[in-house]
Amino acid sequence: MATITKRNWTNKSGTHQAWVLNFMDANGVRHREQFDKKRDAEARRTEVEGQIGKGTYRPDATTTTVKAACESYEKELSGRKKRGEKVTQEYFDNVTGHMWNYIAPAVTDAPKAKNGQKGRRITFDNGIGDKKLAQLTARNVTEFRDHIRDAGVGIVTTRQILGTLSRVLQHAISKDLVATNVAKGIRVIGKRNEDAKKIVPPSKDVISAVIKAADADFKIKLIFAAASGLRASEFHALRWSHLDLKEGSVTVETRVDSKRNEDTTKSTAGLRTIPLGAHVVKALKEWRLKTSFKKDDDLVFPNSLGNFENHKNMRSRVLAPTLAKAESAMKEAGKPFKAFGWHALRHFAISTWIEANLTPKTVQTFAGHSSLSVTMDRYGHLFPSDDHRHAMDAIASSIFANGA
Repeated sequence: MATITKRNWTNKSGTHQAWVLNFMDANGVRHREQFDKKRDAEARRTEVEGQIGKGTYRPDATTTTVKAACESYEKELSGRKKRGEKVTQEYFDNVTGHMWNYIAPAVTDAPKAKNGQKGRRITFDNGIGDKKLAQLTARNVTEFRDHIRDAGVGIVTTRQILGTLSRVLQHAISKDLVATNVAKGIRVIGKRNEDAKKIVPPSKDVISAVIKAADADFKIKLIFAAASGLRASEFHALRWSHLDLKEGSVTVETRVDSKRNEDTTKSTAGLRTIPLGAHVVKALKEWRLKTSFKKDDDLVFPNSLGNFENHKNMRSRVLAPTLAKAESAMKEAGKPFKAFGWHALRHFAISTWIEANLTPKTVQTFAGHSSLSVTMDRYGHLFPSDDHRHAMDAIASSIFANGA
């Protein structure tokens, strides 16, 4: 049973009073907390008695801040990264960016920037780093979410930031710093159509013009990317052992991040086998004869040293000039041209599968989407609807034509 006693004392500044909460936790350890106001002590007593009754009371939660929990989680991730336990540098940078730019932003405590000076790339002044874990509530997290959105952060990034906060609190639970994860289950809902991404892929004329404008070595890269629909991270991690040129297929099982760290695909949905057309297989066979890196363990599309290609360099050094050359050729022919990024080759591949009447589920599988809803949200408008309309006409005429 928790009790509250009044404490009075006098010093040079006058007479003072405080309210002292005394209680014993489930392990028999006595605790003492002091408050300036009786109502605060009463509120804390109600809270503590409820936590002790449910077995969720954690004494360190009253003194440990969210910022301290973030520091502990960063230390944990750093150790896992050094041990090679599926924490890539890219993931580490993203998570620590969420923590020190949004969750617990403080210029003086932020990690060092690349120039050696401490600071943040993002200005956000509504973090929750100073909150004690015991004081953090679902309402606090909801308000934090709203502040992020008010700062102009998109739905996806906001979800990622809250995901990092949830993992920080889960880590705190594992360290017995807090008993519950109040960030778990907090949803991020955007405005109508804000998160909808209706894809408009490049036209066949544009893709054809770009392939025609490319040099011989880049041409095979464009053809393969536009046929296979691989993500850039999967494309650059592709090895000859992943290709079955006899059966005509590619198996996707690895990826490489922006720091050139190789890993498995992000999800089990990313593990997939995609059939390849005869022309694509022929081009790959010719490329294997030509390249200096043709062993099974060699990369299919490496840099000049046989290592992972720098995607950013490839885009600026090779793709951009090729697009410019194709644009010039199409303008001379009086045809419209709209430049695109490398990822549009994936969109083009998926659009050709849809045009070839592959089922939505098959498209989802070949694309490596985590769910059918992702496929339909992005590409549903590309699926033909005429057959559906004719089916509805047939149903209506057979059932409702005579007023049934």
